[in-house]
Amino acid sequence: MDSSVIEIKNLGFSYNGHTILENVNLEIKNREFMAVIGPNGAGKTTLLKLMIGLFVPDRGKVRIFGEKPSKVAHRIGYVPQEIGINKKFPISVSDVVLMGRLKPGKSLAGYSAYDRKAAREALEQMEMHKYEKRRIGELSGGQRQRVFIARALAVQPDILFLDEPTASVDSKGQTGFYEILKKLNEKITIVVVSHDFMVLSSYIKSVACVSKNVYYHDAAELTEDMADMCSCSAEFISHGIVPHRVLRKHG
Repeated sequence: MDSSVIEIKNLGFSYNGHTILENVNLEIKNREFMAVIGPNGAGKTTLLKLMIGLFVPDRGKVRIFGEKPSKVAHRIGYVPQEIGINKKFPISVSDVVLMGRLKPGKSLAGYSAYDRKAAREALEQMEMHKYEKRRIGELSGGQRQRVFIARALAVQPDILFLDEPTASVDSKGQTGFYEILKKLNEKITIVVVSHDFMVLSSYIKSVACVSKNVYYHDAAELTEDMADMCSCSAEFISHGIVPHRVLRKHG
């Protein structure tokens, strides 16, 4: 059985006196592909940032590979929900990805041959290597998102965290996008915050529904209890007026 790579115990977090998360307990196993779902404002992105160490919990603890997140930052790849970019800035796709190899004290001119090889391989994984000489501002939103994920992969992480990765990807491109993630999941653990559960459910292995607490289910399905807890709308669990997934009671 795969061991746990992320452990969260009795976690609580508040912001400006408002409780965002409370009594969260969660374990994520090696090479798991987990979707983090829930209504807007429920704390999904907050949970992600607590896991990678950008936020510090008020109570409880987060451990990645048995360590505090800050101790294993070199093993973590992260793509936030929004990445501000000046489309007119003359930086190439390959240079954007190389930034994933930056370490404290290293200049842009200090990349090694190994750094460049890692960046090239990351672009190939995201099927974006043919654009490596293009300016980042010339790409579509979906293409830029793939480049940002390639930048995270250039770290050669053991865990990849993605916050709403298909926000800039049209519906036609989402399937191909998740096929790439499925391939990556053969070697690394993936945690993704997403509203695209119906598309995502064909690829994930588990679900964490966030609504102040966290309800975990180790299968790629939305149970009736989870739907109630997350206040999931009809649109969230169906395609139009035709039900797409049968909800069952959590046993």
